[in-house]
Amino acid sequence: MGDKDSGYSIQAAATRLGIPVWKLRRWDKQGVLVASRTPGGHRRYPRELIDRLATLAAGQDRQQADELATVKRELKEKRRIVQLLVESEHRYRDLVETSHDLIWATDAFGRFTYLNNAAYEIFGLPPQALLGRCFFDFEARPSHISNRRFLALLKRHGEVRNYLSHLLSAQGQDRWVGINARVSYDENRQVIGIRGTARDITDQQLAAQRIERLAKFDALTDLPNRLSLQEEVAAALESGGVGAVLFIDIDHFKYVNDNLGHRCGDQLIVGVAGVLKELMQELPGQVYRLGGDEFSIFIPEALRSDAVRVAEQVLEAVRHYRFAPDEQSRKRSSLTASIGIALYPFHGTDLSSLLANVDIALYQAKDHGRNRYVLFDQYSSNIRSTHKRVHWAKRFHEVLEEDRLVLHAQPVVVLSSKLAVHHEVLARIRNEDGGLIMPSEFIEIAETLGVVRDIDLVVIQKLLRFLADNVSTRDTRYFVNLSRASISDEHWVQRLLDLLGGSGVDPERLVFELTETAAMSELDVTLSFMRRMKDRGYLFALDDFGAGFSSFYYLKRFPVDYLKIDGGFVRDLPHDEGSRIFVRAVCDVARGMGRQVVAEWVEDAEAANLLLDMGVQYGQGALFGWPSPLVGPSPASEASTSDAAGAR
Repeated sequence: MGDKDSGYSIQAAATRLGIPVWKLRRWDKQGVLVASRTPGGHRRYPRELIDRLATLAAGQDRQQADELATVKRELKEKRRIVQLLVESEHRYRDLVETSHDLIWATDAFGRFTYLNNAAYEIFGLPPQALLGRCFFDFEARPSHISNRRFLALLKRHGEVRNYLSHLLSAQGQDRWVGINARVSYDENRQVIGIRGTARDITDQQLAAQRIERLAKFDALTDLPNRLSLQEEVAAALESGGVGAVLFIDIDHFKYVNDNLGHRCGDQLIVGVAGVLKELMQELPGQVYRLGGDEFSIFIPEALRSDAVRVAEQVLEAVRHYRFAPDEQSRKRSSLTASIGIALYPFHGTDLSSLLANVDIALYQAKDHGRNRYVLFDQYSSNIRSTHKRVHWAKRFHEVLEEDRLVLHAQPVVVLSSKLAVHHEVLARIRNEDGGLIMPSEFIEIAETLGVVRDIDLVVIQKLLRFLADNVSTRDTRYFVNLSRASISDEHWVQRLLDLLGGSGVDPERLVFELTETAAMSELDVTLSFMRRMKDRGYLFALDDFGAGFSSFYYLKRFPVDYLKIDGGFVRDLPHDEGSRIFVRAVCDVARGMGRQVVAEWVEDAEAANLLLDMGVQYGQGALFGWPSPLVGPSPASEASTSDAAGAR
């Protein structure tokens, strides 16, 4: 039998099994794998056994290799996931630590356990120094009040959004922050902490306060304005107490404005405001500036004797004030004032009637020679007003019945080309003798009687008829005035919509004008009317813009297309720097808000050139044409300054 049949040699067996020779020798000695001996003493391993062991070893190697490859893949995937987690953690930490917003967490009692670096900007301390403290340790108001309210909201809703808190930093600086917070719970729904963000909104809050102050305070004198007075008096009337309201008007102030300019007029107003503020430091009550040269004093809990005493001291203080037109002038002029007084609830139980009666008393003081006060006398004022109301009520009825309301129009030109592209429609009453009655003589009493609604509607009817009959004017827009009384009457507004809807006139040919004071007197009513009309394609102009300084605050809320600068600023433009500053400001605001600007009372070329340089697009006034009949030639007798101003 050959070697092949006798089995594998030790070298062949080791090769077949894939192990060292010495390991086979050890196994042989240990009896693990015993070899037989040839006559020559050489080891021989059974072929069948070695082949079987080799086959088993190869299978185990493959299984181990597969298992090893699987483990390697799993380890590689875990390393990748760990790397992603590490990178995500780094990104999160970078975002959190570099965020301008404060990111914070607290324990169940609201004590900080984590804050990012934005903490320093709000609290003036590094995050580490704030651990264990809470927001309301820095609250400007009593901390327990804000803390209780904040925690109550969290308990009720589980989260709080945009909670406004006024804080003081470690350096004593004001900080307003908006806080967002959400409660964290454990598996038993027990509170374990609070997490959230906070944003420093100090700049926005200060801006809002400045805007609110601008709306309620006079920019020139820093006194509360008419809106503030109305709010205070309305609250006092609702409380059911007693008190007094005084209206104070500087006598002959128009002379100062007309002859010395608006700058001197402003100096005079500031001086009188200072006198009144100083006086009221020793007397009960608050002084207000209503506009122009008119002031008011509101005295809660005052009776007749208290109001009269204050009025007498105001008259005395104004008489002792000496006004110099400029710093170089040695000449100082004395002043006097007229004062109207009304007591509530005796002279009015609602705001409008009370203030109207104060106004009546003021004009009585002027009519009686000025430099005096007049306490409202209900009986005498009723006699005079009744006669006037009856007379005009009858007259208005005749005017409307006999169709004696006529329309005139004044051109609105493009300043760069002097081409008339628009017209303002102006109402006139034709008298029995053929003469014209100007709006200044009848509009105010028409508003008092409520007839102004009928007048507004007749004006629009006549204008729509003219537009329908004159298709050649289709490229011209017509500005038409509306009264506050009309737009606040829902029935009237519906009649207007019906009238416009059946006219067939393109809405873009009409621009409805509202005066600034009328638009702001009932803000919600004005906005509602504007939105309804704008939805139908009609345009709007804000007339007499600049009559009240709060107009810049409310302008963004009014969807107007045109701003018509109050003529008083335009008239004094060539020689009054204050007027030029105001007009530039209006142009800048209008340009930024996409509004177009119309300047009224343009009476000379110098003013027109200045307006053009400032960016005003349109002009209206005597320089470009007097009001003339909407149809037919213009009568020379109608040329007047009031018409040039675009009077209604």
